[in-house]
Amino acid sequence: MRTTPETPGRRNVAGDRLGCLVRHVLAATFVAVAGSVVVGPAVAQVPDGGAVILAYGRFGEDDSPSSSVRIDQFEDHLAELTSGEYSVLPLARVVAALRDGTALPDRTVVITIDEAWRSVYAQALPRLRAAGLPFTLFVSTDPLDRGAATHMSWAELREVAAAGATIAAMPAAALPMTGRPLEESAAAIRRSVDRIAAELRQTPTLFAYPHGEFGLAHRALVEQARFVAAFGQQSGAAGRGADHLALPRFVVNEAFGGIDRFLQVTAALPLPVADITPVDPLIRQNPPAIGFTLADRVANADRLACFASGIGRTALERLGTDRIEIRFREPLAPGRLRVNCTVPAIDGRWHWFGLQLFVPN
Repeated sequence: MRTTPETPGRRNVAGDRLGCLVRHVLAATFVAVAGSVVVGPAVAQVPDGGAVILAYGRFGEDDSPSSSVRIDQFEDHLAELTSGEYSVLPLARVVAALRDGTALPDRTVVITIDEAWRSVYAQALPRLRAAGLPFTLFVSTDPLDRGAATHMSWAELREVAAAGATIAAMPAAALPMTGRPLEESAAAIRRSVDRIAAELRQTPTLFAYPHGEFGLAHRALVEQARFVAAFGQQSGAAGRGADHLALPRFVVNEAFGGIDRFLQVTAALPLPVADITPVDPLIRQNPPAIGFTLADRVANADRLACFASGIGRTALERLGTDRIEIRFREPLAPGRLRVNCTVPAIDGRWHWFGLQLFVPN
């Protein structure tokens, strides 16, 4: 069976974990560069290599597998990221490079975490500090203000910030914005920014949409709040020309935290696209007409394949040489729909573009 991002081949996972740990021991030297960690030998600058942004949530919370990664999985990830194959950079540096068109090192990876869960402080922080890896924490402030036992305290969050983490924002209540009045979402964004500024003496410039759900009206709220960049939960590598207020991240949880998948996504390359439809990720017409134009020449473009969550491989209609259209015969079920489109690249890597749409009831 040909391995694709949706049908990964089998590997010796125990052997991979041992290999990760061996590489971790061998990679004993870390070179700190402008607040980042460049691990191992110098890496080539690849103009279109983009960056892979990982989105974690909880750590070792086995009763919440959809939002938590197992500790052994996370340790495998850290061993891989410190193996000498990657440049793990701060999110702000990657955003600046994408905006300026500056080349990033090949296999650039960014670690982000959604919400200030207590397990982030207890489990992830010590391991990230030991590995010397930068990360960004998107914070919803309401749980901290009410002293929720599931979340950090403000004192603990200040400790995380003092350890070098970038503190960024989510709405004060980490509820999907698509199911709330716009004015309520706007107030929740302002409240979160104000509380972080008051407690940490810094104003967040980066934003994450809860559960990756947003529409054009929510994007406008984020733009009005003067965030430099915002992030969803659609899969794909972030490349130049991407919408800076709708950048992709690969979600990492127990189901999607195995070493096979981790190696696959951290090797992803951008698939440059333009003229994406529907323009608004909040679906108004169901079934939606989904399409995009390949913005640059990509080798093997004739082997492009797209997959939709809950549906599988989709039929593609090619208009000319560059336009790709996806059609669904039946209305889509309410909720989130993720579409992943990939093209095989060299060395077993994949050009990867993803969409997350939301179908209201």
